[in-house]
Formats: sequence, C-alpha cells, structure tokens
Amino acid sequence: MAVDKTKNEPRIDADEVLGGIVEWVSIESPSHDAKSVNRVVDHVEGQFRDLGLKLDRTPGVDGFGDILECKTPWGEGKGILVLAHLDTVHPIGMIEKELKVRREGDSIFGPGIYDMKAGGYMAYYALRHLIRQGKKTKLPVTFLFIPEEEVGSPTSRARIEEAARGHKYALVMEPGRDGDKVVTSRKGVGRFTLTVRGKAAHAGVRHQDGRSAILEMAKQILRIEDKTDYARGITCNVGLIKGGSGVNVTPAECSVEVDLRVPNMALAEEMTHWFLGLEPIGHEVTLAVEGGMNRPPYQKDAGIADLFGKAQAIYREIGKELADVPLTGGGSDGNFTAALGIPTLDGLGADGKGAHAIDEQIYYSSLVPRTYLCARLLETLE
Repeated sequence: MAVDKTKNEPRIDADEVLGGIVEWVSIESPSHDAKSVNRVVDHVEGQFRDLGLKLDRTPGVDGFGDILECKTPWGEGKGILVLAHLDTVHPIGMIEKELKVRREGDSIFGPGIYDMKAGGYMAYYALRHLIRQGKKTKLPVTFLFIPEEEVGSPTSRARIEEAARGHKYALVMEPGRDGDKVVTSRKGVGRFTLTVRGKAAHAGVRHQDGRSAILEMAKQILRIEDKTDYARGITCNVGLIKGGSGVNVTPAECSVEVDLRVPNMALAEEMTHWFLGLEPIGHEVTLAVEGGMNRPPYQKDAGIADLFGKAQAIYREIGKELADVPLTGGGSDGNFTAALGIPTLDGLGADGKGAHAIDEQIYYSSLVPRTYLCARLLETLE
C-alpha cells in the first residue's frame, strides 16, 4: 500500500505507531484500579502536553481513575470529539503471564491492546502526524479519555454527553472489526439486579419450614433466559449469581445480575418494563428488581451514513474499501453520542481479535491504513 504516494506526507511509520502502542499497553490499567489507570493518564497527558494541546484533567470519583480532556488550541465552533478509554478488563499481572507483549507474525499481543489502547494511541499519532507537517485541522478537536468504559462509564457518561453536545462529529477509537470494517450501529445495553428473599431453615430437621431463595431464582433465571429472541435482536444473559449461606441451610437470599442487549429504543422500553414488572413465582418469597438501560441503542441514521461515506472516500485514497458492521452487540461510549443525534463513527481502531480474552491481539498490517483513516478524518472534516 503506497501511503507515501498520497498527499499525506511524511508517511505514517507502522513501527513507530506500534512502539507507542506498546508503551501504553505496558502500563496495565484494570478499571477498578484507579492508581494504575492514572499511570496511563499521566503518560497520555504528557504526550498531549508536548503537542501543545489544552489539558483538563478531572479527578476520578467512586474509586475510578481521572478523566482527561485534550483540546486543540485552534478552531472555533462545534468540532470533532475523539473518544477513547484507557481502562482494560485484564487484572494486574496478565502482562507477565498469559498476555505477554509479543509479536507472532502479523499479530501483536498484550492486555488491552485491541480493546482499546491501540486505537487511543493511533488517534494521538494521527494528530501528531498532521502537526509534524505544519497542518491544522479545519475544525477544533477534543480528545476525551475515559477511565471506566469497560464497566459502563458510570462516572464519565455525563461528561461524554456534555462534550458531545458541543461537537459536530464523534470519532470513537474502539477496535476495528473483521478486516476493513468500522461500526455504525450498536445494540443498547441494559443491566438488572434481581434479589430474592425467602426463609432459612435447617435443611435436614425442618426443611419444610424453609422457603428457598435459590429455588425461586432458578425459576426466574429460566424465565429471563427464555426472553432471548435472536429474530428480534434481544439477548438476556444471567451472568452472575450469589446465594445461600451453607449447604445444610435452606437459602434465605439469592441475587443475580443480568445483561440485556436490544437493537432499538422501542425494545429497550419494552424489556425494561418487563424486567421491572417481574413478580415471584413461588409462595412466601419476595422479589426485588433494580436497574435499567446502561447504554442507549446506537442506530445508523442519515448523519452517520454521510460520515461513513466520507470515511469510505478516504480509504479509497489508499486503494482500500471500507465496510461497516450492520449491528454489533457490544456497547461503547459511542452509544451515548449517537443517541444525542451526533454523527458517530465507531470501531476506528486497529483490527485484531480476542477482546477481553487471553489471546487479545492486533494486526500489524492494520496500523498504517487505520491511522491514515483517522488522520485524514481529522484533517478533512468540516
């Protein structure tokens, strides 16, 4: 791919991009470890300071890391919001065990390298690539680095939505998909907690006096899982369960946490109403349900289609065709911006596979074209 023949000079150096990515990946940063996340924030803050951007760092709350905002000193009016998160799902120590940073052919492995430190660094490199050439973007650009996206952005959502309202476009540096594909729509994400309370009793002597919370919850789980409907795009997953106090005690309490995915707001409202309306199936037990939609559905509209068309035209400059994923089940902070009507293009990061897994990896071959795409979007959007 002859990037050096395009008008975007000097050329993007894949090894330089990879080196920067590895620096970010080498600082492990699980979501609930604020100190570790902030070590990455420190590193990123220093890099953007060296570019001359205006920095605003908001201290973390509720045990999470800091939010970092970096703004170009040029441009007026509504501009481009670039979203990335610096937290990962991998615990400290993975980099010394299952996910050592290493290269095997086209694949480079590491904790959070695909989801999504590669994409975050590539956005930084893209702006630096323009600045090196003495260029300025036509629109002001704001980079917003989030510390807890992997757990739903509970402390960052309001900041993301506030920033989005002041921008014309949102570019989300989540990982690319299945080759030359980006994301133009995502399912909405709901989270619900169910708690059943029954009555404890001696499991051998007075079993008949007990009311099993686990038995009731088992019935509720079957009811919930049965609501999965692939034809309608609904998935319900009971992912966590806790209950009981001893094997010889009728369990007095049981709780579960449920993940819901839906493709549109109508189904989000329907399923939320259904969950919150659940009642006990058995006798003399109580059921409490809490929760709601964590991320609204992100649907491809005319503004998103137009932004995607601009990206396709850029990709053709390097002789490649860009496609979009019709609808992905994973949520991102792009759900928030798209729900506000801001044209949002997601999945702009490196291609690869194994998000959240012990084989998480990016493809070296994707670094130059994906960074080029980001740089040219920053350069040409107006």
